[in-house]
Amino acid sequence: MGNANGRLVWNHSTHIPGLIPVLERLTRVDGIQTITPGVIGRVKGHSPKMQIRISVPIRGGFKLIARQGKTVQEVFILTTLSQDELVTAVTNVLKQ
Repeated sequence: MGNANGRLVWNHSTHIPGLIPVLERLTRVDGIQTITPGVIGRVKGHSPKMQIRISVPIRGGFKLIARQGKTVQEVFILTTLSQDELVTAVTNVLKQ
């Protein structure tokens, strides 16, 4: 963990409850440049606790899917981390 060099982009007014603190912790991980929460949607299944999974690679990073309750939100992360390193970072910040 280094200095806070990542940045969190606020381009949507709504976020899954509890997601922003997790993303703020992720910005402190070395190798993460920009985190942009995307569109929010509803799903049928219910996820009692926050889940974040890596969906697909995008140019310069990955698209993640965050789920809490019946709400789902895309999160775009620009990073130099590999997919495995990002999975580890996400797992660690979810435990904090």
